[in-house]
Amino acid sequence: MNFKKASATPFRLTMVAVACQIACLSMSSAYADEKDNQPTDSKQVTITGKKVGMGLMVQENAPKARSTITAEELAKQRPTGNAYEALELMPAVNSYNYDATGLFGGGLSLRGFNSDQIGATINGVPVNDSGNFAVYPQEFVDQENTCTQFVTQGSTDVDSPQIGATGGNFGITTCDPSKEKRFRVMQTLGGLNLKKTYLRYDTGLVFDNKSRFFISYSNAQADKWKGAGGARRDHVDMGFRTDFDRFNSVSGTILYNRAINQNISTFNLADLNKNGYYYDYSQSFIGHVTPTKGKADNDPSQANADSFYKLTQNPFENVIASTIIKARFGDSTDLKVVPYYWYGYGNGGVQQKLVSEGAFLNTATGKNTAGVDLNGDGDTLDKVIVANASVTRTNRPGVTASLTHQFDNHQVLVGFWYERATHEQFGPMVSVDANGEPNDIWLKAGRILRPDGTPYQSRDWKTISTGYQVFAQDTISLMNDKLSLNFGVRAPTMKRDFTNFANEGGTVSYNISKKYSEILPQLGARYQIDNNNQVFASLAKNMKAPPNFIYATTGNVVLVNGVATMPVDVKAETSYNLDIGYRHQSDLITGQFTVYAVDFRNRQATAYDPISNTSSLTSVGKVKTNGFEIELGNTPVNGWSFYSSVGYAKSEIQEDLPVSKTASLPTAGKEMTLTPKYKAGLSAQYETGAWYTRVKVKYTGKQWATMTNDELVPAYTLVGLDAGYQFPNTGFLKKPTLRMSISNLTDRQYRNPSSFNVTNALAYPGAGAKNVFYYLGAPRFASVTFSADF
Repeated sequence: MNFKKASATPFRLTMVAVACQIACLSMSSAYADEKDNQPTDSKQVTITGKKVGMGLMVQENAPKARSTITAEELAKQRPTGNAYEALELMPAVNSYNYDATGLFGGGLSLRGFNSDQIGATINGVPVNDSGNFAVYPQEFVDQENTCTQFVTQGSTDVDSPQIGATGGNFGITTCDPSKEKRFRVMQTLGGLNLKKTYLRYDTGLVFDNKSRFFISYSNAQADKWKGAGGARRDHVDMGFRTDFDRFNSVSGTILYNRAINQNISTFNLADLNKNGYYYDYSQSFIGHVTPTKGKADNDPSQANADSFYKLTQNPFENVIASTIIKARFGDSTDLKVVPYYWYGYGNGGVQQKLVSEGAFLNTATGKNTAGVDLNGDGDTLDKVIVANASVTRTNRPGVTASLTHQFDNHQVLVGFWYERATHEQFGPMVSVDANGEPNDIWLKAGRILRPDGTPYQSRDWKTISTGYQVFAQDTISLMNDKLSLNFGVRAPTMKRDFTNFANEGGTVSYNISKKYSEILPQLGARYQIDNNNQVFASLAKNMKAPPNFIYATTGNVVLVNGVATMPVDVKAETSYNLDIGYRHQSDLITGQFTVYAVDFRNRQATAYDPISNTSSLTSVGKVKTNGFEIELGNTPVNGWSFYSSVGYAKSEIQEDLPVSKTASLPTAGKEMTLTPKYKAGLSAQYETGAWYTRVKVKYTGKQWATMTNDELVPAYTLVGLDAGYQFPNTGFLKKPTLRMSISNLTDRQYRNPSSFNVTNALAYPGAGAKNVFYYLGAPRFASVTFSADF
């Protein structure tokens, strides 16, 4: 398979970025010439808001590496985009989407950490999967309701409710209801039948001007960029805020999402060379055979044909509800309480399965010998195509509470976090008709039953994950706040109570309980050299508890006389993260330079198989990563503004990887997967009071797809173009705005590995070759969005 060669290097991008910044500094008055371009309507506001780096940076004061983007940047991105895409220009972030719309999800790594090693929060609520810590960015929140997204690259904040974050944290904060009454309408249209309608109503201030409310609804849908099928997403956000006074308030949000999208296929290089770049799942159902009583009639197996696209659907529904209560006691003590509830239900992967009629679980004997007539021919001798997938249902209440007290030059923070997540994973199946349509894509109605009336289950797990932590932090201000010292510690604990109920995939019921605890110190310092310059340093220890699927009988669990044991006890993953940095923050230029070092202990790497919808875990042992990151942005000068970033990461696996008692893979000294050595971004924008246009360039360096470094992923450069025009207010229309976005402007072809822990693509003694599957980059795509307030 020949991919178009990337046309830029990180060094060229860096030189362009530096030249852009010098050009900004050489310009004269920051805003004098812009006055001539302002609209005559005095009620018109500047379309992009005069933000540093166009919303891609803010001025930070934390004693650690931290990057933030704001609503000004998010407004320029395609409204269907997701949280991963919004972070793509940051130097530490290696992200990609499965398609151009963002509706199908994507992948992310941060300083070489996979997404399931990075904490994720929305309004302080943890949203990593409670079982395997995966993140699904397309589910969370409408981008139009997001005010900020931030990344702490080296560590989580001390009060962050995380039990699975060795690689930092990214967070989303939604916008408060507006103080002004308004009704906002946005309509997006684009290629591949993309449509998104967004409606939002804000009450403005009510109840003695202390309270405000909002509710929004959106519907988005698009076709896949290759193959048949598409995505549909319905989303409702609502929120309120009541300010009793300056220090006492209560606010809350309910975020509801219901989506049905179809898999975009992944293939290895051999399949790509054979079938081409646009190959996907089959658009015709291979069909059922005509059954005959007394004869073994088998439907065609999946091995002989690609799965039918209508049997690759991923329906999911979730709700994230939270409240933030703030109260002040006396003059210097503040209480903050955040209760939350997270619910999710859905399934995914490829549902097309060939099932034997005579291999159902006999619950009396504990053996797969019971028979069910699936095709109605009066016998149980056949193999029949059905729809089967892993269903996940999660109920997850929790609360975080903290107390902040100021005395002398100390600000002391203490608090706790607690949650109890009930995570059910089961595998029902339903019939598939002659057209390849499943009886119910949600696998709720019409489930196929065993002879005793219980439902067939390809797996049947229940995990109760009880997480809690106490935390404390003292921030000391010295030398008239020129020096700030930060001493923190958090002590998270995760208890996993895992039950495997007898099912067709594992016929013995058993229970395993494990508990993981760590003491995680954090140290930070920030010194303000003068008004515009500061240096900072931080050192933090992080942890991640093992995922729940290690307790299944897929190699990790051995049954001895019916008692489940784990011959190899999988330990919690820990890491030490050191950041040392410098910031320049003036009225014109904001920049941050950080060098970092990561020391991993018991590193885990997780792979996901989209065919079987299962995950596997590999312990990589010790891994060290060193690098640096640069960010530079400016406020607009004569209409011009720029943001540039460069990241460098050098990872090294410290040990060979054992694959049996007598064989090991040669991984010592090799680089970690999905960790490009170079990453660079550039955004260049020109704006007036009424319109803007900007070009984005993202360079992702070459990266390894395997831990033995025997399959290389080529580097690629992506170019995007955004533009917008805000018309004068007319009649009942306020801020009527037209925006346009083009992604992958040069129509680049590229690929990203679908899994993080493929060990080897070539055969070694004692270890056969493994397949590396890839998500391919979507082609050029354009969309337009019109919005207005009423």
